[in-house]
Amino acid sequence: MKTVILFGLFAAYLLVDSINIEDSAENFFSSGHTNNWAVLVCTSRFWFNYRHVANTLSVYRSVKRLGIPDSHIVLMLADDMACNHRNPKPATVFSHKNMELNVYGDDVEVDYRGYEVTVENFLRVLTGRLPLSTPRSKRLLSDDRSNILIYLTGHGGNGFLKFQDSEEISNVELADAFEQMWQKRRYNELLFIIDTCQGASMYERFYSPNLMALASSQVGEDSLSHQPDLAIGVHLMDRYTFYLLEFLEDIHPASKANMKDLFKVCPKSQCVSTPGHHTDLFLRDPESVLITDFFGSVRKVEITTGAINLTDPITQSEETPVSEEEVQKEMYSYVDQLPVSEIIRQKPKQKDWHPPDGFILGLWTLILLVFFKTYGIKHLKHIF
Repeated sequence: MKTVILFGLFAAYLLVDSINIEDSAENFFSSGHTNNWAVLVCTSRFWFNYRHVANTLSVYRSVKRLGIPDSHIVLMLADDMACNHRNPKPATVFSHKNMELNVYGDDVEVDYRGYEVTVENFLRVLTGRLPLSTPRSKRLLSDDRSNILIYLTGHGGNGFLKFQDSEEISNVELADAFEQMWQKRRYNELLFIIDTCQGASMYERFYSPNLMALASSQVGEDSLSHQPDLAIGVHLMDRYTFYLLEFLEDIHPASKANMKDLFKVCPKSQCVSTPGHHTDLFLRDPESVLITDFFGSVRKVEITTGAINLTDPITQSEETPVSEEEVQKEMYSYVDQLPVSEIIRQKPKQKDWHPPDGFILGLWTLILLVFFKTYGIKHLKHIF
C-alpha cells in the first residue's frame, strides 16, 4: 500500500514539474519572434555633430556584442568622422572624453554613408521599396517574425527630424511608414528609440500595433550633449545615449533585464531633459519584455516530444576538389568586439593626458592679473 502511495506522489510530482517546464518554455518564447534586425541612423553632417555619429556607433557596438550580425544591421551615417581631417586621431570615433573607448573599431560596416542618408532612402529601407539592383546589405529583409530596433539621432524639433540640414522627416511620415511595415508583415515587434530635441513629439502620431517608443526629451525640451573633450574639440556624445551605453554594457546575451529597467535609464537628474516612453500600442507588458528581445539575437530552439535516434552512423559527404587558389587564400575570422565594459570607467592613460576643463581660461586669468598688478590698466591697449 505504501508503495502505491509513494508511486502516486512521484507521478504527481513529475506531472507538476512537466507543467512548470511547459509554462517556462511558453514564457521564454512569448515574444513570438525568430530573428532580430536593427536600423541605426545618424542624420547629421559636419564636424561639430561628432556626437551624433558616436551615438549611433555606440548602439551599433552594443547590438553586435549582444549577437546581432552585420547582415541584420542597416547602418546609416551621414558623415565620416573617423576620416575627417579635423580628427586628431584618424580612424577612430570615441564615446568617452578620456579617449578610452573607440566605438569605430576595426570591422564597422556602413551601409549608407554621406549623401546616401536621405529621408527617401530611409523610408525605402523601412518599407522595402528599393530598386532591384540594391544589394542585400542595404536591405531590411525582415518578416512577420522579426523584432526590429530602430535608432535615430540628430537635430530635431516639434514633430520633425532633420536629415543633413537640408530636409526633414515628420512624425506623420514616420508613423505612416511603420503602418506600411505592419500591413506588409515586415515586423513582429518594433522598438523605436530617438535621441534628439523634443524627441517625444516623433512618436505622438504612431498608430501601428506592437510598437514601443522611447525618446530622450519631451516636447519643448532640448536633448543635451555630454562628455566635452578639449583634445578633439567637440562634445563626444549626447547625455541620453551615453547613459544608455553604460546600461547596455552590463547586459549579456542571457541577461534577464527587461524594458522597465531601460525606462529608468538617464533620469532627469542626469539627462537634464525628461526621457519619455510610449507603450500604449505594445501588446505585451514591458516588464515581460527582455532587453535582448531587441538588442540581442535569437537562438532558434525547437522543443519536441518525439524521440531522436542519435546512434545512427554519420554519413560523410563526398569531398569536392579544392583549387590551389582557394587553399592559398588567407583565413579570416572576426576579432573580439572592441574593449570590454570596464573601459568606460577606467582612468585616462598618461599618454592621452590633456588639459582639464577650464585650464586655459584659468591660465589667461592669471596672466591678466599679473599684467594689471605690474603695469596697471593704462597699458591695457597694448594687449588688445
